[in-house]
Amino acid sequence: MKTDAASHQRMTERRREGHEKKQAEATVEKGLLVVNTGTGKGKTTAAFGMAVRVLGHGMKLGVVQFIKGALHTAERDFFSAVPNCDFVTMGDGYTWNTQDRDADIATARKGWDEACRMIRSGEYQMVILDELNTVLKYEYLPLDEVLEVISARPPMLHVVVTGRHAPERLIEAADLVTEMRVVKHPYREQHVKAQPGVEF
Repeated sequence: MKTDAASHQRMTERRREGHEKKQAEATVEKGLLVVNTGTGKGKTTAAFGMAVRVLGHGMKLGVVQFIKGALHTAERDFFSAVPNCDFVTMGDGYTWNTQDRDADIATARKGWDEACRMIRSGEYQMVILDELNTVLKYEYLPLDEVLEVISARPPMLHVVVTGRHAPERLIEAADLVTEMRVVKHPYREQHVKAQPGVEF
């Protein structure tokens, strides 16, 4: 459908007015709990996009990676070299690789202890807890404890949690939740292996 210039101008004016009204009504500032979940690719990638913004503002970033410790990733190399970023990887690999529940629980606890230190310290403006949802799904950490620590965080601290299968109570507590949905994936449809710059 073709839109004439006058109709287009009326439409854009309405959009601008609506946007300005929402901006005027948004008066609260607070640290957000952000949850990226779902079966689609991009949960960690989206979190690291926010990380770049935080670092671009000169703020301090903390990252704890659960699960992925056995995997080499370029983002770990990149963020670890940034002065305002503490990047900690505690995982020993996916649970189907370790085959040892007790070891997975112990590793999750070490990662969570580091996350608690970051959250409680007051030094950080954002803390990313990568794959924490997976840890919670397998009950390697008590959900009650995790929610208690996150809810008691400093008022302006943003906490970003990633991973599939976010618990419903975490979703309820969150300020922003995004669910990634698979539409197409080259690994599934074309058997294309993971590639540098895309997956790691």
